[in-house]
Amino acid sequence: METIGIPRVELETFAAEEYKIPLWQVEHYPVHSSYFIVENRDEYPVKDYISPHRRKFYKIFHMTSGTGTLTIGLHRYAMGPDEIAFVHPDEIMSWQTTSEETGGHFCLIHPDYFGHDADHVLQLLRQFSYFQADQAVVQLEDRQSLVIDNCFATMLTEDRADAEDKKQAILLQLQLVLLESKRAGKNRAQRPVSDSYGYIYRFLALLESSFQVQSPDDSVQLKTAAEFAEQLHVHPNYLNALIKNHTGKTLREHIQDRLLHEAKALLVQTDWDINQISDGLGFSGQAAFTAFFRKKVNVSPSLFRKNSLRANQPLLQIIP
Repeated sequence: METIGIPRVELETFAAEEYKIPLWQVEHYPVHSSYFIVENRDEYPVKDYISPHRRKFYKIFHMTSGTGTLTIGLHRYAMGPDEIAFVHPDEIMSWQTTSEETGGHFCLIHPDYFGHDADHVLQLLRQFSYFQADQAVVQLEDRQSLVIDNCFATMLTEDRADAEDKKQAILLQLQLVLLESKRAGKNRAQRPVSDSYGYIYRFLALLESSFQVQSPDDSVQLKTAAEFAEQLHVHPNYLNALIKNHTGKTLREHIQDRLLHEAKALLVQTDWDINQISDGLGFSGQAAFTAFFRKKVNVSPSLFRKNSLRANQPLLQIIP
């Protein structure tokens, strides 16, 4: 296949205009994540990052101060105070802070949090139109923003408490957040993303689509850096430079990081034996998988699983 040629001057223009943009840190959800997480920005200040891993968390975050650029899929929003954003689990998103500080709250909600007794609330989320990427950011009036801020504060208090009915209290506040946002009904205008971001998004989307391991019979269909570039109709050197300049990592490093993350998730979240995981991830054998894992983590897959299950540790890192 003939790839599109990239003139050298275009790469130089990219370096001059785009390299000054802060690097995105590519973040994956920790394999030990809780089903519900709510935090205050005072405790977890937002950082520049891109989150390519499509797990099942619905994400809601409310801003009370500061500014930043949120990109969901290929839709870009300039966010500020008294605005709220909704991110569907299937979407790739990124954030760049454009102010010294940001205030507000965020929450992450896994569908399994609701259970059978609260399935009606899960259906509200699934049907909520603002979880569509082209409607994701809502402008609030001062009163609505204050109500939503209080809802988040209450959810945070309830989440830290030991009341038997805290889940019901949290879900009531969550429904109020959805209601007030729906009443506001004023979507923030979106802007088109740059061509360079479009390539980054499509690469991450292709990489993520390679990891559809749902059972021991599934296998990762992993591509090389050159094959990813071919699918995107660009020269491998151009794509590699683009990804490296924006994220600080090469195509090969991103592929290996995603492979390692999937390995950790399968070790902690399934009862598959090491050989099944090795086959599912496309390794030539268990020895090759163990060598790869040990090189990256400094422990064997078996010991990683044993230590993780023993610790049963809570969320170590939170991605807003």
